[in-house]
Formats: sequence, structure tokens, C-alpha cells
Amino acid sequence: MKLLITGACGFVGHLLANGFRESGHEVSGIDNLSREGSEANRASLRRLGVKFFHGDLRQPSDVAALPAADWVIDAAANPSVLAGLSGATASRQVVEHNLLGTVNLLEYCKQHGAGFILLSTSRVYSLAALAELKLQTRGNAFHLAKGRQPHGVTRAGVAETFSTAAPISLYGATKLASETLALEYGSAFGFPVWINRCGVLAGAGQFGKADQGIFTFWINSWLRHRPLKYIGFGGHGHQVRDALHPRDLLPLLAQQMKKPSAPHPRIVNVSGGLKQSMSLAQLSDWCTARFGKRTIASEPATRPFDVPWLVLDSGVAERAWNWRPQTGLEEILDEIAAHAEEHPEWLELSGVA
Repeated sequence: MKLLITGACGFVGHLLANGFRESGHEVSGIDNLSREGSEANRASLRRLGVKFFHGDLRQPSDVAALPAADWVIDAAANPSVLAGLSGATASRQVVEHNLLGTVNLLEYCKQHGAGFILLSTSRVYSLAALAELKLQTRGNAFHLAKGRQPHGVTRAGVAETFSTAAPISLYGATKLASETLALEYGSAFGFPVWINRCGVLAGAGQFGKADQGIFTFWINSWLRHRPLKYIGFGGHGHQVRDALHPRDLLPLLAQQMKKPSAPHPRIVNVSGGLKQSMSLAQLSDWCTARFGKRTIASEPATRPFDVPWLVLDSGVAERAWNWRPQTGLEEILDEIAAHAEEHPEWLELSGVA
């Protein structure tokens, strides 16, 4: 099978290209190399036999020059909820990267009859609705409280039926719009579309910043004695997310490509779930046990796009595809830590000042 993977020099795209190449697929990849550190993955793609194209998805001519493929796996995005809000990235750039790039890829699929798989995000879910979650503090982490919760919340987490009403961030809005466009294009022009809303993706080799790649950023910063701070929700580090290793996406994507007409929901959550969730304070406890004690600064004020608790319920993916994560949280953290110990320059490579 011929695959085209976008964002091929990013953490997720590179790992997927590696995995599908090893399983015998013909893989092409495109990346504009705009993310600091992405150049480091370019050489390894070529060693694997991946046909790499340095191009920009915002440019129709760059996409038109790509070879025909059976499936496109879209792993390219500016993945920060703060993108477009600071001087680092313009708001127009976020829309062009994350939405107009999708349009160009959908036109490619229309032309070549290729299937389309979008790696979307948990951040399509409504900030206002997430703020209404009933939480309690137990230990040093937030947990769902007993009793009535907003629609779309199960005992396992936030389900696909949870509100996606604005505001959700420019990043989340561009991904949500991309989901809608992908489904419309697939219906109108007769090619299969699958959409996977991913939780926090984490593992060795991820470029870590505070607003993207938080597990990698925190562990590397702890090891290098760089300043760390709990921000928002009282400044205690009780906010909780789950972690998923991207390699656990491989069997799901393989099934989706193998069964393009399967009568399953086109949008599913894919995440580590409750068993693979932790708070920043709990991550600090883990780092203390591994590397020694550190002092963490505190800023009680909450920023507009921060959420106290966001764990996805992947029950639909489990029932439809018999999918569940295979890499446990402890294994993910150990892998990141070992990589951090072997690469003392990783934060600088990731663009952390």
C-alpha cells in the first residue's frame, strides 16, 4: 500500500512513517521543517527508505507535486492551544497551516481517489463545558466528582458527544473545521475518511515545550534543573491529562485503511484514558523519585485556554476496532527519561530558550 504522511519529520509523523515502512508499506512524507528540531528526523526517514519531500501544505503546487498514494495520514499541525495568540505565531499562520493545508490535502485525495485519515485532537472540546466539570481534589490531583456531569462525560472521561461549542482555541477550531471538511469531501467525492481525536501524545523523541509535549518538557526540564512552574487552578499542579504513545496508533490506522467501508463511527477518541492519566504534581513526584527533589514555582492565576481535567473516553474505538493503548504510562515516562539522559541538548533542539 502507498501511504503519504504529512508532518513526517515531526514526532508523530516520523514514528508512523517508521512503523508503516517497517511493516512493508511504500511511504512518502512531506514536511516544511518549520518546527525546531524537525530537521533531525529527516536523515533517518531517508535511511528507512521513506521518500521525503520538503514542501508546504499551504502551497497547492507543493501538494500537487506529491506522488499518488492510496491513503493520506495527516499528522501535520501547529499543535499548541496558544498558537496565534502570542508574537511567536500569527493567527493567520495557524489557520493556514491547520485548515488550508487540510483543504489542499482533501483536493489531493479527490484527485487521486486516496483515503484520508486525520489525526485530530482532544482540544476540539468546549472550554466552557470543560470548566463546568464537577471535580474534587484527591491526593494531589483533580478527579471527576460523583453526581451529575455535563452531557458527554462518562465514568471513563470525555466522550465524542461532549460539546464542541466555541471557544475552543484557534488550534482547536481549525482542527474541528478540518474534521467537518474532511467528512464533507469524503461524502461528496467518494473517498473514505477516518478521524481520530487524540489525547496527549508522548514518548521518546518528542520535541518538548510547555504548551506542546508537556510530559517531555517537564521531565527534560527537571533533569536539567531548568525553572518549572505550576500555572493556574491555585498553582498546585492538580490539573490532569492522559498520555498515549503514538506507536499505539499504528494498529488502529492499519485497520482503518484495511476496512475503508466498515460501518463504524467516522470520529473516535483515541487516548491513554484514566489508567494513563496524571497531574503535573504527580509527574513531579515521579521525577523526584527518578532524579531527586526540585522546587517548583507557583502561579495561581489560570490562563484562558488552560483546562483542569481532560481525559478522553476511548470506548467507541475499543468497541468498534477492538483498540486500546498498549504502552503503559510508566513505560512512556521511563522512555522519555532515558532519552533525556542520553540527549542533554534536547530542550535546545526543541527550541526551548
